[in-house]
Amino acid sequence: MTDPPLQGQSALVTGGARRIGREIALTLARAGADVAITFRKSHDEATAVADEVLALGRGAVAIECDIRSEESVRRAVGFTAGHFGRLDILVNNAANFEAAPLDSMSVEQWDAIFASNARGPFLVTREALPHLRAAQGRIVHLGSLGGIQAWPGHAHYCASKAALHSLTQTMARAFAPDVTVNCVAPGFIEMEDSPHEAGARFAERTPMRRNGTAQDIADAVLFFATGPRFITGQILVVDGGLGLV
Repeated sequence: MTDPPLQGQSALVTGGARRIGREIALTLARAGADVAITFRKSHDEATAVADEVLALGRGAVAIECDIRSEESVRRAVGFTAGHFGRLDILVNNAANFEAAPLDSMSVEQWDAIFASNARGPFLVTREALPHLRAAQGRIVHLGSLGGIQAWPGHAHYCASKAALHSLTQTMARAFAPDVTVNCVAPGFIEMEDSPHEAGARFAERTPMRRNGTAQDIADAVLFFATGPRFITGQILVVDGGLGLV
């Protein structure tokens, strides 16, 4: 019987306690990886995800981490690499989303979104890089369709994700040939707490006639984690064609 594609590897998924991050963590575990997840406030949910990974027969650990803090990131990455003895895959999933009118947006709102959505992935990647280089590893960022399209009510979010897309390509050049760096950019992803009216509206606009799921995004992350190493610097939009409309 063929071993799972990530057998013997370890992954770190930031913001892995809930929603898309949870599904990414479980998908990587089903593919054979030991998985560390970070959380900031969702202790109980993070522990539950770690228990699910353990039930799959993989190693798991949940680590409290504020990705905006250098010291917190340093502790989390160091603990992960020490716990598993290696780090092969980094998924920068943790992020914040907010709607706010651009003409009345405060500097504090702007900076808060950039701190989590752009500076955070930079800090985690910088700290993890020596371990990833040693393992000939892979980095997958979670961008957004909003980093490609202009959403007037989410200017700071769109700008932060556009910055992450650019950072993906810059890192791909800087870290090659040791580490691949790619980005998954979701469109509208329907979750349990998604507003029903908004979901129905987006599904009607989407050429595939449905909204995305967390599993759709996790499968795209898995592709970058297991696919050809010759693929790097790519922004993969997973939106059912919504961005074409």
